[in-house]
Amino acid sequence: MDTSSRYRGRFAPTPSGPLHFGSLIAALGSYLDARAAGGEWHLRIEDIDPPRCPEGAADTILAQLEAFGLHWDGPVVYQSRRHEAYQHALEQLIERGLAYPCSCSRKQWQAYAVYPGWCREGLCEPGKPVAWRLRSDLARRPIYWQDRLFGEQRFDPAELGDVVLKRKEGLWAYQLAVVVDDAEQGMSDIVRGVDLLDNTPWQGQLQAALGYPVPRYLHLPLIVTREGQKLSKQNLAPALACHPDAVRLALFQAITALDQAPPADLADASPARQLEWAVGHWRPEHLRPLRERPLPEED
Repeated sequence: MDTSSRYRGRFAPTPSGPLHFGSLIAALGSYLDARAAGGEWHLRIEDIDPPRCPEGAADTILAQLEAFGLHWDGPVVYQSRRHEAYQHALEQLIERGLAYPCSCSRKQWQAYAVYPGWCREGLCEPGKPVAWRLRSDLARRPIYWQDRLFGEQRFDPAELGDVVLKRKEGLWAYQLAVVVDDAEQGMSDIVRGVDLLDNTPWQGQLQAALGYPVPRYLHLPLIVTREGQKLSKQNLAPALACHPDAVRLALFQAITALDQAPPADLADASPARQLEWAVGHWRPEHLRPLRERPLPEED
C-alpha cells in the first residue's frame, strides 16, 4: 500500500510518569515509520485515568520528546478533554445492543478466567453502581489482522471476555477511548509495543461495531531488564535524561535496538543528524519478530 499521501501515525503515552527507554522505542519506532513514509506523526496524551496521572507528568513527556528531536504535527490531543466523543460512541453501542451495564465486582467473578457475562440479560444487583461492557458474544468475531512484524493474527474476543468500556466510577476505559480517538484523528497506522497486541481484538470489535476503518498495525518488541522484567514506570524504570550526551547515546541505542544497524560514528552525531539518518534508512522489515529484547548495556 502506498502510504505516502495518507499516512497518519501517533504516539500516545499515558502520563503516569516520565518516559523511559522502553517508551523511547515506541515513540521512535512510530516516528520513523511515519516520517519515512512522508506522513504525519501526532501526539496524544492518554490521561483518562487521573489517579494514575500525577500533575506535571504530561508536560515532562512533551519536554522529553522535544529534547530528543521528536517533533509532532498539529496540536496535542488530551483524552481528558474528549468525554463527549466517548459518550456518543457508547450510546451508539447501546442502541445496537452491543453494550450493557454490569453491576458485578471483580471479586465476584475472580474464580473465572474472564468475566462470564452474568449481567448480559439484566443487572444481577440493581441499584448498585454499574460499569458498561462490550458484548463480545454479539460483536464481530473472530478478529483477523496482519501485523506488519508478527504476521497473521487471529483472536476470538469472546474468549477474552466482555471488556469494560466505562468504569463504575465514571472513568472511560482505554479500549473505547483509543478506538474513538484513532478513528476521529484518521490514523492509518498504529505502531506500538507488543504488550498491546492482545488489545487489538477488542479494538477490532469496536471498530467494526462503530463503522470505523481498520488501521495497519506494527507491534514492536518490548525492552526488558536483564532479569527479564518489562521496562515500565511501575517497575521504576529510570527516566530518560535530556542532557545532550544522554540524548545522543539513548537515540543511538534505540535505533540499534530497532534493528536498523546504524554506523558506529553515528553515536557521536547530533540528535538531528541521528534522526535524519534513521528516517532515511528506516527498514521495518529488518525488525526481528522477538517479543522481548534486553536493555542495552551501559557504557
